[in-house]
Amino acid sequence: MFQRSLTLPEPGTETFFLWGPRQAGKSTLLRQRYPDSVWVDLLKSDEFRRYASRPERLREELDAAGPGPSRQVVIDEIQKVPALLDEVHWLIENRRLRFALCGSSARKVRRGAANLLGGRALRYELRGLTAGEIGADFDLDRLLNRGCLPSIYESGQPRRRLDAYIADYLREEVAAEGLVRNLPAFSDFLDAAALSDGDPVNHSNIARECGVSAPTVKSYFDILTDTLLARWLPRWRQRVKRRLTGAPKLYFEDVGVVNRLARRGELQRGANSYGKAFENWVFHELSAFAAYRKTDERLAYWRLPSGIEVDFIVGEMRLAVEAKATAKITSHHLKGLRILAEEHPGIDRRVVVCLESRPRRTVDGIDIIGAEDFARRLWDGELV
Repeated sequence: MFQRSLTLPEPGTETFFLWGPRQAGKSTLLRQRYPDSVWVDLLKSDEFRRYASRPERLREELDAAGPGPSRQVVIDEIQKVPALLDEVHWLIENRRLRFALCGSSARKVRRGAANLLGGRALRYELRGLTAGEIGADFDLDRLLNRGCLPSIYESGQPRRRLDAYIADYLREEVAAEGLVRNLPAFSDFLDAAALSDGDPVNHSNIARECGVSAPTVKSYFDILTDTLLARWLPRWRQRVKRRLTGAPKLYFEDVGVVNRLARRGELQRGANSYGKAFENWVFHELSAFAAYRKTDERLAYWRLPSGIEVDFIVGEMRLAVEAKATAKITSHHLKGLRILAEEHPGIDRRVVVCLESRPRRTVDGIDIIGAEDFARRLWDGELV
């Protein structure tokens, strides 16, 4: 069992939404945190039917039975019955109950004009496993091939589990919720989007590949991000001496999923596909750290019109990170970080995350560290 880094409120103290991709471990975390809570599981067909037909049953049942000693009520897969949120709102105001509202997508809740509790609920997100959560058993090659979803990372048949995960996403998250009319086109889009993982996205090019319009492709990307299957990384926008260019980059939430969609096969060190997966993992660690530690540090990438870029900028130029899946860093790999320092001489720290076995620092102050060392320093608070 993994010790997750996300800290949730004490039982009975807060109402909150917990969002996260399918199989990230949300239900497991809530059962560990709130073992004495009343539990409503909308994945169960009978419970779904009961509350979908009469949402007021939640109020009636809690009034009859009471909320238990913790006064915390957990509703799993809340997006399946958004009408329950009106009852939740009433129970917060009139019974002083506290709710943990869990789901894999806020899309249906938000776009269905459901009650989002008017600021009465905090928001948390659970990501896939981080290196800090895996601990001493962290294996970079294993994670890059299997991904960071707990059940798949530990599976004896990770490829079959990943294929089933993608099929379930299409069937249960997309088709069952009525998010698209043309499921085959969306399936083709998923494959095309996977090839753009870690790159600036061109909607028109992907639209031509999939045979749909650019606005349709944009709506498909909205589905990916709303269902937490992928995230955007914007370009750095602060004005400097030169005009910076570039559309937002897209990163899939789980590197194992994007591997299967992009048909990368078994990843081996030295291959270009390994480097793409490595960059995805560095983004995952940085974004999870920012979310869990509530640092309010935005993530972006920096790029000049010439194409020179730095993979990740954390905060207001507090940290710049390059991800290079090589065991030998040369001056060529440091070019972007050095030009960045010329443009932003006040930058706090520059780091290259790589596969070198020993950390070192260049004469101009760039830290070159291995993947495991990067993860340890990040989660120990040494980098941000």
